[in-house]
Amino acid sequence: MQKIDNYNFAGKKAIVRVDFNVPLDENGKITDDTRIRGALPTLKKILNDGGSLIIMSHMGKPKGKVNPKFSLSQIKDDVAKALGHDVKFVSDCVGPEAAEAAANLKPGEVLLLENLRFHPEEEGKPVGIDKADPAYDAAKKEMKEKQKEFAKQLASYADVYVNDAFGTAHRKHASTAVIADYFGADDKMLGYLMEKEVQAVDNILSDIKRPFTAIMGGSKVSTKIGIIENLMDKVDNLILCGGMTYTFAKAQGGKIGNSIVEDDKLDLALDIIKKAKEKGVNLILGTDCIAADSFSNDAKTMVCPANNIPDGWEGLDAGPETRKLFAAAIVPSKTILWNGPAGVFEFDNFTGGSRAIADAIVEATNNGAFSLVGGGDSVACVNKFGLADEVSYVSTGGGALLEAIEGKILPGVAAVQGK
Repeated sequence: MQKIDNYNFAGKKAIVRVDFNVPLDENGKITDDTRIRGALPTLKKILNDGGSLIIMSHMGKPKGKVNPKFSLSQIKDDVAKALGHDVKFVSDCVGPEAAEAAANLKPGEVLLLENLRFHPEEEGKPVGIDKADPAYDAAKKEMKEKQKEFAKQLASYADVYVNDAFGTAHRKHASTAVIADYFGADDKMLGYLMEKEVQAVDNILSDIKRPFTAIMGGSKVSTKIGIIENLMDKVDNLILCGGMTYTFAKAQGGKIGNSIVEDDKLDLALDIIKKAKEKGVNLILGTDCIAADSFSNDAKTMVCPANNIPDGWEGLDAGPETRKLFAAAIVPSKTILWNGPAGVFEFDNFTGGSRAIADAIVEATNNGAFSLVGGGDSVACVNKFGLADEVSYVSTGGGALLEAIEGKILPGVAAVQGK
């Protein structure tokens, strides 16, 4: 497979798929530019070589329709500032205007295309028809043909294709996978960010130094079941925290007050406990919590057992004994994966559990552990605590990271590698 480091972009037009799906405030201003900064090494390599650069990305979920709220025009100036280069912008990603702008691009110039997802062909899903409709299969087949044509148009702008969007690598979209079919093996490659992401996952799955501790947080067991089951065969310690704590507590006969719970997943929770025991995995669940009398930063709080929360109260963070339990497993570890917070970290008064996990990971990393933090909320946690530079690797991909760790093939990687 072609490596970006070995490629000379001089005189070449490169079309690069990045993940500029950055969070914006109500005024359209970027609140976290991590994803833009992550793409800079790849973009600068192309420009420094003397190539011209066509940047494509999606933003949000416009569902195949033009929506100014998701226009990439809002971030053009931020991209230009980060790159240290003027950036031209076109108000569509395909069609005559985009084709002409790409054709006229000179070495050292940069063109940003409008949001790919303004076209349903990007995602390749039929619009306005229900899956239960008998005509759905025919509509889907027709859309897949249109998707190929859409990808072919994007490919026609450039001599070389670079995929540097790990955040969307688990999607078989026009710009992340289908487009690769229109470039020869020597003219398609992963960008620097993608290479680092793939290597980080490989470090977790293939080169495990023990003990290996995985920390899975968040509100729902159901969204994490695939990864929990896959990790069971790999980890020594599995910490399950956040809102899912209370599903496990209730499954075991506990009293959880008003805490978040998946009542239809109680049997699944018991099954996970059983499997962990069978596989010799040290499953660590919260024993106490910080309970609140309402879902608010200013709520009254108390520390109580996670399986004995009074009526009218809800668990919003891991308690002091739970934090000690977590740290005792994390600090001696040599491989650590963290996905999902231990509490409602958006509220400053309920960040303590997540902070305790982050501090323990930093201590372990300083002792030589490889630590991978991934998934939007975990990344937001380490950024909030100013600890992103003190762990081994912070992944830009949420769903893509989880699917890779589940052992799934990522279409965006496979298409470039010719698999």
